[in-house]
Amino acid sequence: MPSRLRTHEKLICAARDAGYLQTSIRDFLDCTRAGVSAASTFIVHRHDIDTDLRTTRKLFEVEKKYGVKASYYFRLSTLDFGLMREIEDYGSEASYHYEEVASFAKKNKIKDPALVRDRLPEIRNVFRKNFQWFEQQLGKKLRTVAGHGDFANRRLKVNNTEILADQQLREECGIECEAYDRSLLDHIDMYIVDRPPPQYYWPTSPLNVVSAHRSLCLVTHPRQFETNWKENTKDNLFRFYEAVTW
Repeated sequence: MPSRLRTHEKLICAARDAGYLQTSIRDFLDCTRAGVSAASTFIVHRHDIDTDLRTTRKLFEVEKKYGVKASYYFRLSTLDFGLMREIEDYGSEASYHYEEVASFAKKNKIKDPALVRDRLPEIRNVFRKNFQWFEQQLGKKLRTVAGHGDFANRRLKVNNTEILADQQLREECGIECEAYDRSLLDHIDMYIVDRPPPQYYWPTSPLNVVSAHRSLCLVTHPRQFETNWKENTKDNLFRFYEAVTW
């Protein structure tokens, strides 16, 4: 797959020329609360760092070049606190791409969704510990988080987001927004997610709809931007191992 970093740069420039503010979920949330979103046009950039820190760094450098802010959500398996602090110091957002439901189910060999839900109190305790450790290591308050979609979630039909269907847990952790909350998405006119080639984006390329909507949310993954055989093959092999041993 050829690098798509130049396409991302092209989108940033097209959105800039069309007058869009390009920002993170955290900053967009603040704008909606202040009533600014109704009077402006936005592209909310969200990067889910499932694999490939090398390409994550390249995406960050492209966005810095144009003064673009974004949210970067890191799994426990992709943490790089040095890079994450750079992201935060620049003004973008580095936060948690959590997956405790899937991890707990695989670790405990649970394949029954009802049994997984019965153990949500335990899973929430694991999430709380991971979240607080993440904050301590980063040295920043995490205000938003985003659930990771694992193959185990699809088999179980239980999303990681069910962890945060607990208002007390949100308050204890100081989580103001989950990236899939309706309170956020109701302010988004169009939600676009990247896909592997040859589709690239769903439901359409953001370049096709720049200027057609007041607010777009673009969700992307570094592994869809550039071929990284080492990192992505390692992730694929580990996923295969998990599927076989679960």
